[in-house]
Amino acid sequence: MAHKKAGGSTQNGRDSVAKRRGVKRFGGQKVNAGEVLIRQKGYWYRPGLNTHLGKDWTIHASVNGVVRFSERRFAKFNGNRERCTVIHVEPVAA
Repeated sequence: MAHKKAGGSTQNGRDSVAKRRGVKRFGGQKVNAGEVLIRQKGYWYRPGLNTHLGKDWTIHASVNGVVRFSERRFAKFNGNRERCTVIHVEPVAA
């Protein structure tokens, strides 16, 4: 009679594909209209001037310009004020 347990499948070998989220363009960088500035899950960064929000919370540039970051306080639904990072695009002087 064998005293060896059945060699079942291993517990390793599974991993999810990376989502490539994060800041794609940093402060002071030049961008073109339509470029992705930030890919995020949720509302960590807020869209500011000359930017728009995609349906998956991706923030895009609306105009050609230079990226700028700032901090602002936003009121939440329960009345608390939350400090958030806002991303803007300053238009390039033509």
